[in-house]
Amino acid sequence: MDSSAAPGNDPRPGRLNRRIVLRAALDLVDADGLEALSMRRLGQALGRDPMALYRHAAGRKELLAGVVELVLEEVEVFPDDDTSWEKQLRRMAHELRRVCMLHPNVVPVIVSGPLSTPLGLRPAGALKPLEQVLRLLIDAGFTPGDALHVYRAFYGFLYGHLLNELQELIADPDENEALLRLGLLRLPLRDFPHLRRMAPELLEYDGEQELDRGMNILLSGFGQQFASSAAN
Repeated sequence: MDSSAAPGNDPRPGRLNRRIVLRAALDLVDADGLEALSMRRLGQALGRDPMALYRHAAGRKELLAGVVELVLEEVEVFPDDDTSWEKQLRRMAHELRRVCMLHPNVVPVIVSGPLSTPLGLRPAGALKPLEQVLRLLIDAGFTPGDALHVYRAFYGFLYGHLLNELQELIADPDENEALLRLGLLRLPLRDFPHLRRMAPELLEYDGEQELDRGMNILLSGFGQQFASSAAN
């Protein structure tokens, strides 16, 4: 395959399009973090004058919104089937986690970016998860109002989990001692006794298992709410 045909590698002038620009922006964020994304750096990555990029994105904020949409496009939308709504929500949670772990530098924007944008002005790709969850729950028998409450709680938990998982960093992966591996030795024992004593347990963090544990609690509560609403 001719590498010049790959998105982001087209050397011919005048052949840029919005998707190529956004793909290069995502590659830059994946490699070097959010702070690295600027029109100047993106122009360098594409071998173009940065001013040419403004035809495809009005600025950094629009680039970030497009990057989020590209990432969310990678989330597989499973077909409707006879699987219970609980299993489908669990499946959605694990699928979003899978994609976010491929693009960890984008997660803070996925979580916080839409907060400053009115619902109807957000990219279609960012609204598809909302529509999918509402359809799933309403078809399962939830009232529209209850379905919206479940959506908010579900994504509130899921986004919080993703941010927490990304914070579970190892300070020194080659160290055998749990306190040193986590960098907890710098914390005064008198101020952080529980954190320091729980170092071995903290070191055993498994993001996928923690997601399932949290989903067990959440889905149990959703099920009780659904049963209560149905009884009334």
